[in-house]
Amino acid sequence: MATVIRLARYGAKKRPYYHVVVTDSRNARNSGSILETVGKYNPMLAKDDDKRVILDIEKIKSWMAKGAKPSDRVYKFLVKAGLVSAKPIPNQTKKNQPSEKTQMKAKDKADKLAKIAEEKAAAEAAAKAAAEAPAEQPASEETAAPATEEAPAAEATAE
Repeated sequence: MATVIRLARYGAKKRPYYHVVVTDSRNARNSGSILETVGKYNPMLAKDDDKRVILDIEKIKSWMAKGAKPSDRVYKFLVKAGLVSAKPIPNQTKKNQPSEKTQMKAKDKADKLAKIAEEKAAAEAAAKAAAEAPAEQPASEETAAPATEEAPAAEATAE
């Protein structure tokens, strides 16, 4: 007999509530032949709520010592409770990655966005330099203005 620690669904329609139970792996999810209830899980509560997952740590430890294996979801609860260490993430195969063509499109798009960002930064730097330059230009315009005024006067005298 393979014993497992898993969730059994209770609650109303669209209002799930789960009991963490110890049962034989061959039994149906909500069969009446559970060995023991070792906790509760209410997914309707906020994730940071203390009452979302309630586990009887001592009972779970004793059942795991007897060979009970937790389901994936219960294992995550046990990791958060500090009972077990997290499983290492398995190496992914190439099947889960996008095709080469899709990867090239993503790279091209990233390159275009980087180029646009560089151009925008250059334009902002030029605008900033232009904003600082007019503060210096009035002094040079004052010196240039008399020269332009003298030139029309010289033309008027030449006529």
